[in-house]
Amino acid sequence: MQIQEDLPATAYVIGVDFGTDSVRSLLVRTDDGQEVATSVFEYPRWKQGAYCDPSANRFRQHPLDYAEGLTATIRQVLQALPAQQRHLVKGISIDTTGSTPVAVDRSGTPLAMLDEFESNPNGMFVLWKDHTAIAEAEAINRLSRTWRIDYTQYEGGIYSSEWFWAKILHVIREDEAVAAAAYSWVEHCDWIPFLLTGGQDVHAMKRSRCAAGHKALWHPSWNGLPAEDFLIALNQRLSGLRDRLYQETFTSDEPAGTLSGDWAQRLGLSTDVVVSVGAFDAHMGAVGGQIKPYYLSKVMGTSTCDMLVAPVEEVGDNLVRGICGQVDGSVIPEMTGLEAGQSAFGDVYAWFKRMLLQPTLALLDESSLLDELQRTQLKAELEAGMIPQLTKLAEQVPAETSGPIAIDWLNGRRTPDADQSLKGAITGLTLGTHAGHLFRALVEATCFGARRIVDRFIEEGIPIEGIIGLGGVAKKSPFVMQTMANVLNRPIQIARSEQTCALGAAMFAATAAGIHPSVSAAMDHMGSGFDAEYLPDPGQVPIYESLYQGYLAVGEQLEKIQKKTAE
Repeated sequence: MQIQEDLPATAYVIGVDFGTDSVRSLLVRTDDGQEVATSVFEYPRWKQGAYCDPSANRFRQHPLDYAEGLTATIRQVLQALPAQQRHLVKGISIDTTGSTPVAVDRSGTPLAMLDEFESNPNGMFVLWKDHTAIAEAEAINRLSRTWRIDYTQYEGGIYSSEWFWAKILHVIREDEAVAAAAYSWVEHCDWIPFLLTGGQDVHAMKRSRCAAGHKALWHPSWNGLPAEDFLIALNQRLSGLRDRLYQETFTSDEPAGTLSGDWAQRLGLSTDVVVSVGAFDAHMGAVGGQIKPYYLSKVMGTSTCDMLVAPVEEVGDNLVRGICGQVDGSVIPEMTGLEAGQSAFGDVYAWFKRMLLQPTLALLDESSLLDELQRTQLKAELEAGMIPQLTKLAEQVPAETSGPIAIDWLNGRRTPDADQSLKGAITGLTLGTHAGHLFRALVEATCFGARRIVDRFIEEGIPIEGIIGLGGVAKKSPFVMQTMANVLNRPIQIARSEQTCALGAAMFAATAAGIHPSVSAAMDHMGSGFDAEYLPDPGQVPIYESLYQGYLAVGEQLEKIQKKTAE
């Protein structure tokens, strides 16, 4: 845990960021955004690979990982405050991955927290990267195209297997017991505030506008969620579920309630602490990174989530094809939030690292030349050094049009034009190709995927006036970010804070608690600005333009081949 000393007596808030591998809590001063303390908790069950099957694209997380991490990290950051100052903590806000829904009973309790389902993956949170619902997403798309209302029109025209209804439909088709026991379904970002405020009735849960609009086909023009007859046409088991979900949604500057007595005691805080309505990580991260109208905010981690905001009246009826969605108030209240992204970004580099390490680590296990301590230390050194070494090798390879071309669909394609059935590829290999060539090709592929998103926004009449980089890759990999600037032919500003998602959540907490009058005011007072900027290299831009055209051509043919093979 990192702690700042000599704290003044001012108001504080806590932003909690639930990521794919861990949860992070951040204690923030509300007058100037000083990041006082941070604490990280790795999900123990997830780390063991429990309840997941990567070969089947199944990724589930147990609610106890979330609850334990929430408790541990908040308790730890509060150690930075003397006991007599903890009454100065005024608000808590959370962000999560999404869409990450779970089946719950009438009380709002996830089924996996009941004895009957404690080890059943279908009673757990279905993580954003779970792609078991490809067939169900396609069923939703087929029905929407012929229905009296196209419910996908605010989702870029294509519904994804990563999202709410597809995952529900898959689980109820697969598991009779869970289908029968599931009174309702909730997003992770809705459950945590409900948990903290002591919710006992799922009907009283305040649902996130962000989650509902971007992933659950919610829109006020058709009175909220899709009509009952549409859902029944998908599957009879969905009958009645609409009435057990919600109609009204809330932006994250709204309070979900205050800390319950139980949680206040558990954390050592007051029951006066306001808990705001939750949202998805990239949306709050965009706020933490001080997003501006028509600036594309790229949260770059295992995947990317690309956020853009624009005045509602300027977006108007312009529906952008092939993105994840556009929702009024999903990022900043009173502005339209538009979301895109890539299903794999840092995960592409992690895959290559794992592939190279697998035989090496196996050989170390079998070696008789090393004792156990040496073996453990060498493994740790290899794990830590592989990506930096690959980066050094890649930097020695000149950008050229004759190298390998990779396609970054290793976890399917999120945008533009979602299709999670697609697979990645590498072409142009020779006997002279080495690890540096391949790593460079993979980095270029992820940057080309980002370029396609920028191009789609522009083609659809949404200008891109700037790029803001957030997240682990943006902060830690100059090679990737310089390549990105060259590919996009645009400057990229890097947010100073390493915890932009948690910082954005803290800004919402300060707004919901009434400390700042608006999210924009909270951004002005609590934002940490930018500490780096990557400028495109004029000599590299035309080379990458040529490579990008090759990426598009290979991707077009690859998609045709994979579609034909699947027939």
